[in-house]
Amino acid sequence: MTRRKTMIILGIESSCDETSAAVVDMADGKRTSLSNIVASQIETHALYGGVVPEIAGRAHIEAVSGITYESLETAGITMSDIDAIGVTNRPGLIGALLVGLSFGKSLAVSRGIPLVPVHHIRGHIAANYLAHAELEPPFLALVVSGGHTSLIEVKDYTTFQTIGRTRDDAMGEAFDKVARVMGIPYPGGAEMDRLASLGDPTAFAFPSAAIPDGSLDFSFSGLKTHVINLLHRYEQKGEPFPKEDIAASFTATVLHSVTKKLSAALASYPYRTLVLAGGVSANSHLRSALQSYAEKNGLRFYVPPRSLCGDNAAMIAAQAYYECLAGHVADASLNAFACGE
Repeated sequence: MTRRKTMIILGIESSCDETSAAVVDMADGKRTSLSNIVASQIETHALYGGVVPEIAGRAHIEAVSGITYESLETAGITMSDIDAIGVTNRPGLIGALLVGLSFGKSLAVSRGIPLVPVHHIRGHIAANYLAHAELEPPFLALVVSGGHTSLIEVKDYTTFQTIGRTRDDAMGEAFDKVARVMGIPYPGGAEMDRLASLGDPTAFAFPSAAIPDGSLDFSFSGLKTHVINLLHRYEQKGEPFPKEDIAASFTATVLHSVTKKLSAALASYPYRTLVLAGGVSANSHLRSALQSYAEKNGLRFYVPPRSLCGDNAAMIAAQAYYECLAGHVADASLNAFACGE
């Protein structure tokens, strides 16, 4: 097998409320992040209890140029060293996506550098390649974030099949919405994680998010609504609600729902490697539960470090390497899309 020369990839990510640029050094057997700069908008959007698309887009415009050149400086390289530019072009907030895409497209066209479109979810999975040099497809991936919850069959580096997904709310969205009703500021996932460690996971019986129809799909809307209605009943009675127990029981229900669908998925897609990715993969209970599940079922388990769980450009650049090798290169007509495979 002919070994491929190293490629230096510049990645740009702007799908939601983080502006990020990164430089990675990729080749066969080599996956190195030289820089990964992230400008977060959390404090801004916390004022509104969630991401405001128009504000997010404007903030990306203000940050993208400075972030990109900071990533180059941190990596100790210049644009003349870049072999390809990977940019998120789907899915996400359309206004936010267009900022990163337009900036990356301008750089690519002006300098004659290949432009590589990257699917945001593929990028999350690729974060594991940077963290685990030995990881190779095929495998089964669970991607969980504020906007997505998907079970994905990863056949090779650029061939993916979604075999299960949420039909309504994503896992991270459900965590954040329950947290907001509990009085926890946005984003509430980290605090829910902490509270769950202090509570009784058996204190409340909540409905499963695993749809009982033979599919591999989830529905977090009913679970979320059930918990919110419980909180409203406490409020109507003027009684304080046990935050720790509710967080622990909600988390336990989510974990049981996930492992139930994982077991069904592995029965039909008997892979021996399980990969966890996405922003919610930073949740300590989810990481621990899937690690235990994998050990019990003889699976190899991979999850990125927390620094690579959230939206970042290093994961986009890593996936861009494999997309580029597969010939998935775009021209100046490349557009952004809010959704789609």
